[in-house]
This record gives sequence, structure tokens and C-alpha cells, in this order.
Amino acid sequence: MRAVGTRNWSFGLLTDVGRHRQGGVNQDAALALPLPQGGLFAVADGMGGHAAGELAANLALEALRKHYLDRRSPPPIRLAEAVQVANVAVLRHAVGEYVGMGTTLIAALIDRGGLMVAHVGDSRAYLLRGGGLHRLTEDHSWVSEQVRLGHLTEQEAHDHQWRSVISNALGGEERVRLELFGLRIQAGDRLLLCSDGLSSMVGDPELLELLSRPQAPEATTRHLINAANDAGGPDNITALVIDITQTLQLPAYNLPVAHHTGPDYVDVFLGVQRSSSLTTYLLLLIAYFTLLSVMLLPANRTLLALAGTAMLLCLLVARRLIQVRRVSGPLGAPSAVLASVQKPPRPTTPSPTAQPPSHDHGD
Repeated sequence: MRAVGTRNWSFGLLTDVGRHRQGGVNQDAALALPLPQGGLFAVADGMGGHAAGELAANLALEALRKHYLDRRSPPPIRLAEAVQVANVAVLRHAVGEYVGMGTTLIAALIDRGGLMVAHVGDSRAYLLRGGGLHRLTEDHSWVSEQVRLGHLTEQEAHDHQWRSVISNALGGEERVRLELFGLRIQAGDRLLLCSDGLSSMVGDPELLELLSRPQAPEATTRHLINAANDAGGPDNITALVIDITQTLQLPAYNLPVAHHTGPDYVDVFLGVQRSSSLTTYLLLLIAYFTLLSVMLLPANRTLLALAGTAMLLCLLVARRLIQVRRVSGPLGAPSAVLASVQKPPRPTTPSPTAQPPSHDHGD
């Protein structure tokens, strides 16, 4: 399936039951919702049995879609609240034969030149930029936590018997734990949202090679699904590829910053976002006192008006510069790089006194 975005994106979406579940229920679900200034995209991977997993994934995406469309709060707050509403929708249906059901969620909101990613579970978001593939999310799983703590390597985590045990999902508790962050996007970027049916079977180097092919998003999703099935296809597979076609200005609000410390409870995130509106209150306060001074001191109204306007402009410019710097920084080291853009290693002369690195963890 393919659709052309209203402004600066186009997408391709494909989901497949997999090789080992032929004739079974697909517990993955996906969402692609055009918006006036961008779009809302999401992938959910349900769990808890065939019927329960399918229900959980679809409940979550419908609640996410409806809440986001129905509210008018700032997009970062609205997206976080929509994830919480999706969480409650799954939790309230987890009774009787559906006890224990849940779902992962990876959602991407494009708003002009900004991208926000909301993440719960082990479905992933990747960004292809400049020949490098950047994994934007870290799995909410036991093995991923061990990697963050330095107890396991990435390869050990990939091969671990508990690699599919997730530590966070929608429907697990009343208040959802999530990661939500933003970054600037530009023409030529390619975004991938996927369930673990793809990311667990196709490594980052192969994902990079497939995403780098000069093909339309819908053709790319077919190649991604085929690669996962060729690798065994033990699970449902969903791939959603979004191409950014124009570089647009950032939205006026502040994009949330990634902290890389794991998921936080939604009320913690909302508290931080609402406290960031203090700058807006300060702007209103300056405007109020400027108008008051002009009214009370008419003899100096021109000077007071100029001073107040200058303060407002300085504060607005400073806030904008800080926002642009925060979301336009480097993405960090890519998880895979095309051979054509890799830099050859610089030759080094070994030191005669150099010692081999120690691998003793007892030090």
C-alpha cells in the first residue's frame, strides 16, 4: 500500500504473517494517518495469544489515532497523552480470555521539519541518512537493559535465549512508561518503523543495504518482508518506510530531547513538557507589563514600547536558537554504514611499550 503525503513525505506499508504462521492470525497492526502539516505513523506488535494479540494491536492504534485527532494540545503533549489512552484501552480489555494481552508501539509524528518518536516495547525506528543507518530506539527488553548496563554485548544480546522477553508494553500497568523524543528531518531521509519480526531476523547491515536501494517506499517494504521470510520468518513482520522529500522549517514548539536513560512514566514526561511552557508565560508577562507601562506613563510610551518589544524579540530569538541547536545536533554513531562512505582506517605505528588491552572483568 502507498500514499503520497500532503507536503514533505511519501510512504510504503506492508505487513505479513510470516513463514511459520501461515494461515494464522497476524498480530501486527500499522497506522498511516495524513495530517495537515505532516502525518502520524505507527506499528504495534500484539501479544497474549492469537486473538488477544490482534485485538491489543488494533485497539492501541485506533485509540492513538482517535485521541490525537480529537485533541488540540501541543503535539508533544498530545502524542504522549494518546499513547497513555492507547495503554488504558488495552488494559481495560485485558479481562476474561484476554487477560495478559498487550502490545508494543512505535509511533512517528512528522510535523513540517520535525519528527517525534514515541516508543514502548521492542518495535523499532531507524533513520537512513547520508549512507548511515541510525537506530533511533533501544528495545525495552531484558537483554537490552543488560547491554545498557554493560553486562552483555550487542551480539550476545542478539543470540540470548531471553532476547524476546520485553520489559515494557501497552496494557501492562495503569500508567504507561515510554520514551518520546524529537529531531530535525531533512530531504533525503528515509525512516523505517518495524516490528521485531523484521529487526530480529534482518541485521542492521542488511537493513542498510535494502533501505539504500533507489526504490520507492512500497517496493522497499516488499524487499524487507522477503528478507525476513528468507531468514526463516518465524513471526509476523511489518515494515513501514517513509521518505522525506522536502526540508521544511521546524514547528514553533520545542521538540522533546532524547535522554537515552530508558522509559519514563508518562506523567513524568508530561510534567517536564508543561514546565517548558514557562517561557511562554514569561513572554506574556513582558507583554503585559509593557502595555501597562505604556498606559501609565504616556510621556515615555515610545521608549517603553521599544524596550518591551526588544525584550520580547530577544527572548523569542534565543528560544528558537536553543531549540534548533538541541534537535539539529549529530545523531551519534550509525549502527551500519555503506562501504562506499566508510573512511579507510588511518595507519598507525605501534608503540614498543604498548600493552594488549585487558579483558579481565575482575579489575
